[in-house]
Amino acid sequence: MNQSFDAIIIGAGQAGPSLAGRLTAAGWKVALVERKNLGGTCVNVGCTPTKAMIASAKAAHVLRQSTDYGLPAVGDFRVDLAAVKARKDAIVQASRAGLENWLRHLPGCTLFEGTARFVSPTAVQVGEEVLEAKHIFLNVGARPARPYMPGIAQVAYLTSSTLLALEELPTRLVIVGGGAVGLEFAQLFRRLGSQVTLMERSSRLLPNEDEDVSAAVTKTLVDEGITVRVGTDCISLGQEDGQPVVHVGCAGDSTPIRGSHLLLAMGRQPNTDDLALEKAGLQADARGFLPVDEQLQTVVPGIWALGDCNGRGAFTHTAYNDYEIVAANLLDHGQRRVSDRLPVSAIYVDPPFAKVGLTEAEVRASGIPALVGKRPMTKVGRAVEKGETQGFIKVLVHAETDQILGASLVGVGGDEAIHCIITAMYAQQTAAFMRRNVFIHPTVAELIPTVFGELQPLAKK
Repeated sequence: MNQSFDAIIIGAGQAGPSLAGRLTAAGWKVALVERKNLGGTCVNVGCTPTKAMIASAKAAHVLRQSTDYGLPAVGDFRVDLAAVKARKDAIVQASRAGLENWLRHLPGCTLFEGTARFVSPTAVQVGEEVLEAKHIFLNVGARPARPYMPGIAQVAYLTSSTLLALEELPTRLVIVGGGAVGLEFAQLFRRLGSQVTLMERSSRLLPNEDEDVSAAVTKTLVDEGITVRVGTDCISLGQEDGQPVVHVGCAGDSTPIRGSHLLLAMGRQPNTDDLALEKAGLQADARGFLPVDEQLQTVVPGIWALGDCNGRGAFTHTAYNDYEIVAANLLDHGQRRVSDRLPVSAIYVDPPFAKVGLTEAEVRASGIPALVGKRPMTKVGRAVEKGETQGFIKVLVHAETDQILGASLVGVGGDEAIHCIITAMYAQQTAAFMRRNVFIHPTVAELIPTVFGELQPLAKK
């Protein structure tokens, strides 16, 4: 059976439902296809559940630190992971149910459940239905990557998605991957009570970030009792007594790492491999991403790719901005582009790490004459009062134009405080402008103008 629509949206992650709402409000007839859970990665296996569990882990951590705040010792306690999971699941379900209720009652929108595959550049098949439209938007997201390593077929392992289903706390959790996902889960489960070993193939955690960021985050994790192994490039997997063993055959420490559970946190891959792209005249790149232009259009007229599958961002906020770009250009005669947005991101270890613009390493590599301002969180009154003084505030400024090049904040409240710098950069304001700001005391952000007032030439390495 064939049905015709003005637009077909494949995937109900962050971009899809919002786009459906905007298009139907403009009078379009829209088909929204989702094969699993509404809300995509963020709501179901990403931001919402992980941050809910991080909140539980933070509470457990604070309880254990009660004497540091002049309070009675709580004593030993064991976390009930099933209860933590139940809280997390309730938050996820409420978010998903709210989205589903809105979509099912959205005038002009028809929700289809199933896997969509192209049959032509203007049609997709979902089960027995063939849906046709002149506008097709791919918002299919990504999933945890399963990179090859020796022994992987013989060992039971977890991904960032399946780990969320555990109801019993791992005794010894081994994590392979020292990026954002690996770091967040390492601290989360350590604070809940697991012994945790974190492995990274590169010479340091967060290898794509500045060295001082990596060092600050690593110190926090090590201080909390997490074992960190870096330079573990030659990994193979095995098992002993039914439990996973990670063998490291490199020139460094080759001691095998034994655990009760193994998490592979080694990146994500886009869900583009079962769309029958060839029937639409599309071809993914070597990593599975769909190339798009500045307006997020693919090489086939009438087909757009939004969110994680286009390789232009791997965050909820970039996916939502993709929707904003497409909607503005289609409905408001706008000229919005992907390159209009600043690179911004955060990693939700505690304390968090947030950044905007260029890193110090990128500034050095570019040859831009630059100034740097840096203040440790030990000199930030709000951090001292909270008893959370790990990290620093760092800003980078063009030495000739005074334009802000970037910033990195590792510290309590850094994921919120950085937004005043983000806003200034979008407004193309200067360091001089930031120095004249008066922020509220006592906050972390109040020291940002001070940091801009302490700029020094960026030393050459």
